[in-house]
Amino acid sequence: MSLLSVEELSVTFTARGRKDATAVDGVSFAVDQGQVVGLVGESGCGKSVTSLALMGLLPRKGVRVGGRAEFDGQNLLTMNERKLRDMRGSQLAMIFQDPLSSLNPVVPIGVQVTEILERHRGLKGEKARKEAASLLDRVGIPDPDRRLKEYPHQLSGGMRQRALIAMAVACAPRLLIADEPTTALDVTIQAQILELLKELVDQEGTALLMITHDLGVVAGLCDEVNVLYAGRAVESAGRRELFAHPTHPYAHGLLGSIPRLDAPRGEPLNPIRGSINDKIAWADGCAFAPRCDHYTMECLTGTPELTEPRAAGHQVRCVNPVLPTAEVPA
Repeated sequence: MSLLSVEELSVTFTARGRKDATAVDGVSFAVDQGQVVGLVGESGCGKSVTSLALMGLLPRKGVRVGGRAEFDGQNLLTMNERKLRDMRGSQLAMIFQDPLSSLNPVVPIGVQVTEILERHRGLKGEKARKEAASLLDRVGIPDPDRRLKEYPHQLSGGMRQRALIAMAVACAPRLLIADEPTTALDVTIQAQILELLKELVDQEGTALLMITHDLGVVAGLCDEVNVLYAGRAVESAGRRELFAHPTHPYAHGLLGSIPRLDAPRGEPLNPIRGSINDKIAWADGCAFAPRCDHYTMECLTGTPELTEPRAAGHQVRCVNPVLPTAEVPA
């Protein structure tokens, strides 16, 4: 049994006088202990909303959440707020996308780290302060005793992100959700933070749900990958299988739009045409059809289901998938 099992998760935003907006539309995946699972896609595909739904951080009004999200046999979506509050920080933790807006700007870093230790581990006073300094040192922040007294604006972007990671791992959570943890960081700091996350998974056996649009991060960290588009998973596969044989036109386009060092000089990039707004409702067909170079009229006749056209465990939501040349029918 998986540590986290998400089945048909849906999130719909409602407002009086406006049409309902479905951000997540029947997403299913699982994360085992010591495994890294990626949610990949463009901005607006439902990645972050999925993570907020799992953590119980969506607004109580104007949002309709459906499906199941079982963590160690308990449904997070129906859990009462008090119990969920006890689990957040201790068994579930999240690294948010923007550290500057996630940290309280008028409270020193030390106070923000120690309050987690006090709330979930019962540490007080000097013991909590020493443990907080140890956490900052563990994530690579130099001179941690001095940094505990500083405010978020006094830290660099990389240090702020490391402070968030320190807060997230303070209680050795069983599941860690990382929402774009390397956004806006230079490549050197990015590599260091990814190494920290990898060590956490290897040493502590933590289950990691990595949310990103950076396929380079996916290639270096994830075991399983779920590619999302317009709120639904369009391709799910192991990392090696996905990079070797991208089958959905969207996943194929994402990989094809990455600049290659071995490409001839002056060769133009091959981006996916259009934008995330160029889509149709899943009820009317494939949402990616307006941007797809492979679409046929069959793509507009109904909602495509997840199938396994290549191999067991490699699921694709497409009626006209991209197949290797050797597999293209004559």
